Parts: sequence; C-alpha cells; structure tokens
Amino acid sequence: MSTKEKIKEQFDTLTDESHLNEIVLFNDEVNTFDHVIETLVDVCSHTYEQAEQCALLVHYKGKCIVKTGQYEDLEPQCGKLLEAGLSAEII
Repeated sequence: MSTKEKIKEQFDTLTDESHLNEIVLFNDEVNTFDHVIETLVDVCSHTYEQAEQCALLVHYKGKCIVKTGQYEDLEPQCGKLLEAGLSAEII
C-alpha cells in the first residue's frame, strides 16, 4: 500500500467519524441511580461499571454522552431511554 493510499484511508476514516451523533443523558430529580444504571445496561449495552460512571457524571455534571453512532442507530435507543422515564436527546 502506497503512502498516498494510506493517507486517503486515514482521511476517509476521519470523514466517516465526523457524521456521528451522540445520545446525551440529562440529570433529573426523579430517577434513582439504580434505575438509570439498569436502563443504560439494558438499552445502551453498557457494562455495569460504565453505566455507574455515566450515572455519576450525570448527577454531578448535569449531563453525559452515553452513546455515539449514526443517527438511525441511536434513534431507537434514545426512544427506549425516554420510555424508561430518562431525559435524553440526540445531538
């Protein structure tokens, strides 16, 4: 593979990543830590530790990015988070 092909491949990878969206989870005064953690494990396929860290970030910082990907993939997941009573949006 030539240097020119390697650079083009790296550029294509960077270009693809720029079209990614994020699900942002927001803090609320309603949901328990356990509910948030269980929902993130079920909906976003987080490990328990990952979900726990996100819950803590949401609590202390007010929001946290919980998933990154293509809009079409994130839309059903964000819908499930909303159905579970969490405050989330895709940006």
